[in-house]
Amino acid sequence: MLPQLSQEEMIRYSRHLLIPEVGLTGQRKLKDASVLLVGTGGLGSPLGLYLAAAGIGHIGIVDYDVVDCSNLQRQVIHDTSRVGKLKVESARQRMLDLNPHIQVDAYNEVFSAENAEQIAGGYDILVDGTDNFPTRYLINDLCVLTGRPYVYGSIFRFEGQVSVFDARSGPCYRCLFPEPPPPGSVPTCAEGGVFGVLPGTVGTLQGTEVIKIILGIGEPLIGRLLLYDALDLTFHTVQLRKNPNCKICGPNPQVTHLIDYEQFCGVPTRGVHTPLGIPEISVRELAARLDQGEAVHLLDVREELEGQFSQLTGAKVIPLARLQTCLDELDPSVEWVVFCRNGVRSARAVEVLLQAGYSRISNLHGGILAWAEEINPSMFVL
Repeated sequence: MLPQLSQEEMIRYSRHLLIPEVGLTGQRKLKDASVLLVGTGGLGSPLGLYLAAAGIGHIGIVDYDVVDCSNLQRQVIHDTSRVGKLKVESARQRMLDLNPHIQVDAYNEVFSAENAEQIAGGYDILVDGTDNFPTRYLINDLCVLTGRPYVYGSIFRFEGQVSVFDARSGPCYRCLFPEPPPPGSVPTCAEGGVFGVLPGTVGTLQGTEVIKIILGIGEPLIGRLLLYDALDLTFHTVQLRKNPNCKICGPNPQVTHLIDYEQFCGVPTRGVHTPLGIPEISVRELAARLDQGEAVHLLDVREELEGQFSQLTGAKVIPLARLQTCLDELDPSVEWVVFCRNGVRSARAVEVLLQAGYSRISNLHGGILAWAEEINPSMFVL
């Protein structure tokens, strides 16, 4: 039986009650629903606010990060007074301030194969507010295996994507992306940037899909991928089909349980991980060798714009995307130390150079972020 609405809730949701497609029954469905939001950053901000305002009765939020000043350009669920606080606690308080009639459960931990089933067990719908591939594949596989919809969103610079993956009636995320991209080949928002208002648009569209699914109205984006370009202010829809060879939702599934998604994608959910076999050097060792005048050549594989804000003296700049075509600019007889923002793209660059025959090559562990933290605290890194 659907829960009843109090008099105060009737007033709060009165504009919903006037809509025939929602009405009293629909609002009671929203109150009865449970939604798990993974990530309380750019996408999670509008999602958390609008799902709370709409009266979703039970919302879970998962994140492991703390609020940073650099978040506030787009993560509008947080504010300056909450810098340094746990994101889940900041978001939870803001959602309850907006609507005290709902239940918000906060999970301050990395969403992983080890805890996903336990955390997500009581929720009807899972929503992706993250920006990393391991979590996307994890959410997808969990939803396929447990028969739940996955509301997907992604953002980068001026572009966004939204879809609903539900293997019971359409394709899943693996149907669209059977394999993850090579580690470091797709920049994160922290590496490539994001237009501040873009998460608001994309996250609100995700919230729209969540509410439509709960109410059973309209046509959810199952089997369709919505593409948004903020510069042109255009929307395009791509039709998606189930992949008959999909490893999890196809007729002969190979994935029958949750796996190690960091290993599958070759990148971590949090922190920085260098693939096995990649030679590395610490920032302290590099600094000491440079101070001693050793002939160590530096290669910066960040985008040129990133280098305008922070740079190591004498570094040669070749963005990772152009490295394969610029190998003739690098002397293979000298020693090279490759760096990027945090060590992920540079690890990929080292792999490329090793395959091309460069032997005196190493990756700067932690990237220029580690250099700024341990060697030059006055350095500003985007």
